Amino acid sequence: MNQSSALPPPPPLDRLAERGPLALFLDFDGTLVELADTPDAIHVPPTLCARLKALADRLDGRLALVSGRALDDIESHLPDIAVARAGSHGAARKHADGRWLGEEPEGLPEAAVQAMRRLAEREGLLYEAKSHGGALHYRAAPESGAMVLSFARDLAKEHDLDVRSGKAVVELVRPGADKGGAVRAFLETPAFAGAQPWFVGDDVTDDDGFSACAEMGGGGVLVGDRQGSSAHFALANVARTIEWLGL
Repeated sequence: MNQSSALPPPPPLDRLAERGPLALFLDFDGTLVELADTPDAIHVPPTLCARLKALADRLDGRLALVSGRALDDIESHLPDIAVARAGSHGAARKHADGRWLGEEPEGLPEAAVQAMRRLAEREGLLYEAKSHGGALHYRAAPESGAMVLSFARDLAKEHDLDVRSGKAVVELVRPGADKGGAVRAFLETPAFAGAQPWFVGDDVTDDDGFSACAEMGGGGVLVGDRQGSSAHFALANVARTIEWLGL
């Protein structure tokens, strides 16, 4: 595994595109917008939707957002979004025109949701309800991280769920929800077929996207400083990412 401090910056998009048609898969939090103390506290520039559509047009439509957020959450922050997108760590997917790609996934069992809510209330954590998952945020209580992860793993076993962990957050999702799966699903559609795929993201869950893209002739671009990433290149922060994308 690479260490991000040793990764070079990516070449310009135009140079990457010399190898063939380019497809970009972009994480949202920590990649296109700065992380915040709570999921609702992020600042989204009002022009971001238009700028993403312009980038998609440059790529002949081969652009997708792939986020841990639920799709309805993404769409609440980007109400005019007109690019392909996947939410809930890739489990829920839509074409650029809003049509579903595949079936809408199930939500969590109610018993699992209530168990997470009780833990959050008892331990002073933030529970985030999602359409197809549920997340426990412990940014305000970082010492709780190991306990939250252990709790989530036990609950996942009980209800046949998967655990996704990120920056001060642990989430439960239905099995098979990962960003690599979203990449593969989009690349099977006519809009993305045959493209050279590159995934840009900052968190541990983005490594699934990096790996899927590498398998298909592209790779990953890590945003920020994180050891153990499988990315090929790195960008220092959100501002450098926005600059590199030409947004």
